[in-house]
Amino acid sequence: MSSKIKVDNIADQGNNNLINKCGSTITLGASGDTIELASGASQSGFGRSGSVNWQTTPKTATFTAADGEGYFINSGSALTMNLPAGSAGAIVAVSDYARNFATYNFTVSPNGSEKIGGIPGSATLDINGQAATFVYVDSTKGWINVQNAEDTEDGAAFISATVSGSCNTLATCGDFKIATFKGPGTFCVASGGGSKAIVSYLVVAGGGAAGNNLSGGGGAGGFREGKEPTTGPYTASPLATTGLQMSPGAFPITIGGGGAVPTCSSTNGGSGSNSVFSTIISAGGGGGGGGSGAGGNALDGGSGGGTTGYSTNPGGCGNTPPVSPPQGQDGGRGGGGAPNYPGGGGGGAGSAGQYVGSANGPGGQGGNGVQTNIDGNNYYWSGGGGGGKYQNPGNGGPGGLGGGGGGGQCNAAGGSAGTGGGTAINAGSAGTSGPPSGPVAGGAAGANSGGGGGGSGHAGGPYPAGARGGAGGSGIVIIRYKFQ
Repeated sequence: MSSKIKVDNIADQGNNNLINKCGSTITLGASGDTIELASGASQSGFGRSGSVNWQTTPKTATFTAADGEGYFINSGSALTMNLPAGSAGAIVAVSDYARNFATYNFTVSPNGSEKIGGIPGSATLDINGQAATFVYVDSTKGWINVQNAEDTEDGAAFISATVSGSCNTLATCGDFKIATFKGPGTFCVASGGGSKAIVSYLVVAGGGAAGNNLSGGGGAGGFREGKEPTTGPYTASPLATTGLQMSPGAFPITIGGGGAVPTCSSTNGGSGSNSVFSTIISAGGGGGGGGSGAGGNALDGGSGGGTTGYSTNPGGCGNTPPVSPPQGQDGGRGGGGAPNYPGGGGGGAGSAGQYVGSANGPGGQGGNGVQTNIDGNNYYWSGGGGGGKYQNPGNGGPGGLGGGGGGGQCNAAGGSAGTGGGTAINAGSAGTSGPPSGPVAGGAAGANSGGGGGGSGHAGGPYPAGARGGAGGSGIVIIRYKFQ
């Protein structure tokens, strides 16, 4: 049976101090008990010394710190910590819980006219994952940062993923996997997180078709690329932005179809449709203008379509809807009439469709696409379609690099049809060239290239044997990630 003695204080009989007998042990409390100091009392010889007691509820707003405490900062905006009044040995610490101090700078503000590191002003923490410990020394230096660190350990794990869809593949390239979606499917992330689960991506939308009857070229599908800094030795395009953070889950993939050729004469080509991967949406290319009247004005899209040869109106606007960096460029305007009726080139991801500038000129060249070797190939993507034209010397417009279709041309007085844009996963087709009474169609864009279709020439024969525009090319999604 144990006994308990309750007293107000334990003191050495000689000097009224706490007992401190050499060679003896004093035990306070039993296992599981809490020993609490009275308000205003201090301790020495045990407990905290040069460290803090961390508060595990993160701070999300400006606050005033207390001596002896550490704080995790979960900021969604710029926050400030007000230091307590300084006393020798006071200590406060902070750590970037959200790891976004670079975006939302964290300010440490001294009390009144007190100093931090000898300077009477605030300190700023602006490195992601940063942690710092401040100790108050004296009135000369004030609070001194005795420990500063950047936490780069985040429990990261490589991605493990699968690909669904009959048209889609998952290839291995060294320590990387390359998922290629040519049709709809799902990118299924089984595991992985943190900094090792950021993927590179290419999302190309479907290109626009050209219109019928002396039409402008179709605009290319929107081009969007993101590159994770450590995803290996591949050369991204100048338009690449940061990669995309992944977490376990299923991510449906949408592949945009190419724009359809209209079913009647003298009308616009159909616009392409969007391609989608997670939060990344690339817009379908705008259809090229065809014939005179309402059909002459090209359509807006990822890249804009070119205007018909009957008109000098501006081509369709690219980068619609707007994103940064821009996903495409504007289409070119047409020549405005006889004798050649040259159509404007469709816009590409890398350059605008060619502005013809003269009724005597050739068909406008489609804007070039953009080059990246995210899949190990130096392909161009999203080239615009070439503009078609009538007769007299001069060629139909060539399709832009990256799968744009070539423009058609009537060769009654020389000249030839435009060639399809190459250096692509699938090159665009050349337009056709023939007598005014024969078929002078624009070339189709390359499949999965995001290219725009080529503009048509003019034919005296009945449609569709005559002046038919080229169809737009379908889009593609490519995802590259490190798996080991």
